[in-house]
Amino acid sequence: MAKRDYYEVLGVSKSADAKELKKAYRKLAVKYHPDKNPDNKEAEEKFKEAAEAYEVLNDPNKKARYDRFGHAGMEQGGFSGGRGGMSMDDIFSQFGDIFNDSPFESFFGGRGGQRGGGGRPRGQKGTNLRIKVAMTLEEIANGVTKKIKVKKQTNCTTCSGSGAKDSSSVKTCGTCKGSGYVRQVRSTFLGQMQTTTTCPTCNGSGQEVTAKCGKCQGDGRVFGEEMIEIEIPAGVEEGMQLSMRGKGNKGMKGGPPGDLLINIEEKNHEFLSREGMNVVFELYLNFADAALGTSVEVPTLTGKVKIKVPAGTQAGKMFRLKGKGLPSVQSYGTGDQLIHVNIWTPKKLNDDDKVLLEKMRGMSNFDPRPGKGEKSFFERMKDYFA
Repeated sequence: MAKRDYYEVLGVSKSADAKELKKAYRKLAVKYHPDKNPDNKEAEEKFKEAAEAYEVLNDPNKKARYDRFGHAGMEQGGFSGGRGGMSMDDIFSQFGDIFNDSPFESFFGGRGGQRGGGGRPRGQKGTNLRIKVAMTLEEIANGVTKKIKVKKQTNCTTCSGSGAKDSSSVKTCGTCKGSGYVRQVRSTFLGQMQTTTTCPTCNGSGQEVTAKCGKCQGDGRVFGEEMIEIEIPAGVEEGMQLSMRGKGNKGMKGGPPGDLLINIEEKNHEFLSREGMNVVFELYLNFADAALGTSVEVPTLTGKVKIKVPAGTQAGKMFRLKGKGLPSVQSYGTGDQLIHVNIWTPKKLNDDDKVLLEKMRGMSNFDPRPGKGEKSFFERMKDYFA
């Protein structure tokens, strides 16, 4: 089933600002919240759909990519906002604060915060990581899978992420009594409202550590390396940002990991340059080849091809090789290769060259309009070389 347009899902225009997006999402989240619609699969899907739309449109980079490439820009390579969608835990961990300062908080019983599988809020989410991936035009044309070694915060293997020296060093948090969240009642223009936030003492884990792990010093995380396989779709371009959910730094106290943000860079090609979906080759011909015609080999992204240059080709002429360019990231077709003709002029001349060219210049006072002066000029050249 085709995905609906994200703006249509939230019921907002493309010019909607962050405040409007949040208001629209909160309205839908309240309507389709699982606590309000128990065992309602349709409501759960709409809840997830709204969260996915908000995740993309509320992120400037993702929104820009979506506005340019649509759903295809989100789906390529299994990146965030793609075919896999969002799990319920993803939604509650990322957008739990969407219900803060809302009269619906007490109705949902604190479920809007970060939580674990049993309803208890999870710890602090890990931070995102940013990396740059340089790609050749050939890789961009075909798509590529790259294995990148990333330095990041990973789970401490000594304490399994708890931050405690041993099991006896863990006790129930005294602030939240093990629930992982605290409730506050405050007065608003609507009356007294109850809000629920992550416990500041245990960061939502529901536990306190009395003796810290010697390896991670109670953090539950250590710096390490991970080899990550990144599938980059064909057609990406300089400055595009892709994301892989859950491949960033490890969260604290059982919190979800951050995301890995991948910024695309294009390597300079030895012969070709890029113009959108097209690639361009600058072909240099000497005067004789341009005047008499010739066949030349030109490089393409798939190897060399031979093209015919007709007699009388002028500087600035553009030849086109259909389908020899770059594909659209949305798979909406492929660009062409453009071959721009330049007439090569030597920079260094010996005395004989200069004499010959001076004689040619003396014979070149002809009418440049097509069909007016070429014949007399070449007849004079023929007489000179005879």
